[in-house]
Amino acid sequence: MRQLYLNPAQIITVNTNGLNYKRGGEMSNISPISGYSIVAENGMIKDFIPSSSAYKSSFDETIDLAGKIILPGFTDCHTHLVFAGSRAGELCKRLQGKTYEEIAATGGGINSTVTAVRNASKEHLFNSAGDNIKLLISQGVTSLEIKSGYGLDFENEIKILEVIKSLQQHFPIDIMPTFLGAHTFPTEYTNDHSGYLDIIINKLLPYVTQNKLAEFCDAFCEASAFSAEETEKVFYAAAKLGIKIKLHSEQFNNLGGIDAGFKYKAASIDHLEVIKSTDIAKFTDSETVAVLLPGVSFFLDYDFAPARKLIDNNAIVALASDFNPGSCHINNLSLIVGLAALKMRLTTEEIISAFTINAAKAIGIQDKTGSIEPGKQADFAVFNAEDFSELLYNMGSNLNYMTVKKGQTIYKAIDK
Repeated sequence: MRQLYLNPAQIITVNTNGLNYKRGGEMSNISPISGYSIVAENGMIKDFIPSSSAYKSSFDETIDLAGKIILPGFTDCHTHLVFAGSRAGELCKRLQGKTYEEIAATGGGINSTVTAVRNASKEHLFNSAGDNIKLLISQGVTSLEIKSGYGLDFENEIKILEVIKSLQQHFPIDIMPTFLGAHTFPTEYTNDHSGYLDIIINKLLPYVTQNKLAEFCDAFCEASAFSAEETEKVFYAAAKLGIKIKLHSEQFNNLGGIDAGFKYKAASIDHLEVIKSTDIAKFTDSETVAVLLPGVSFFLDYDFAPARKLIDNNAIVALASDFNPGSCHINNLSLIVGLAALKMRLTTEEIISAFTINAAKAIGIQDKTGSIEPGKQADFAVFNAEDFSELLYNMGSNLNYMTVKKGQTIYKAIDK
């Protein structure tokens, strides 16, 4: 199948010259080109050709994109899409002055969702998550990470991971599963941390590995969750089994989790809202991606991660939605983009790099997607705009016209 994506106003290539990520100041270089069309063949990007001479070649399919721009398909590299129940009441409590940690300490927070998930069927979890995946695809997402972490026992953590596997088989996008059994301690193990660690290390991790249910093992190092020592125990066991590492850290407190992440060569360390200035330099020249989540800072009304300082220190910075039922019930990527610009002071170019190639690196798929370069998958987000600056200017609005995965159109807006 030979296809021509004809005459777009711009192609935002995010060209990496084969490096497959952008760090520091290089994030501003997104290599836009005009006057060219994209040739795709059998789901892969083949070439760029001048639009003026495109008619001289023959194609099985020609997609006219005049007046539109093409970006690499977005990667949402940090989500908690598989959940049940509502935590709307927690937002009301926060408006009354309660903190996220105070709500968690009185039975709310993650364990509230755990109860709902344990009572939910696989079918319910699949359908609910599927609706949100469809919404993300309609916004230009072609790759996605989904974490477990709302089961917190053997049966229900496996249930979530099996739902994610079903979602992988059903949807035409790349979905990367992450095991987050170390999300927090379930209520039945509040006073027996070693007992729950034993379940994670000696039961869940071996089963997850043997059955190939996750690409990554994640942990939440926080005062209301896992200590740095407990996090290291989980990572040590995961590393022995060959599972790659990710980490939630520095969201509310500095407990030493960030050092555990670097020790085990985490693919990414996510959150970093309260990272110490002295720790920012640890990302300089590191292959570990700093994944920032402006939606959660907005939703909880607290500090935004120091994106500018991380970029100025040559970090590889990515952005993600952190869509979840409690701390960031926001699945509008255009709003996330606006928050990254206005609250983190990222430029439009930096945001594009962060939501494409660097987000792909955070989940280990940067060699096949995240930029528009020959030899990569034909994964595109096509927007109703003539310049990429329109994406930020129209924050909160979905300008996506078409989502393409491996050369197949998997979403198209209704023509008006």
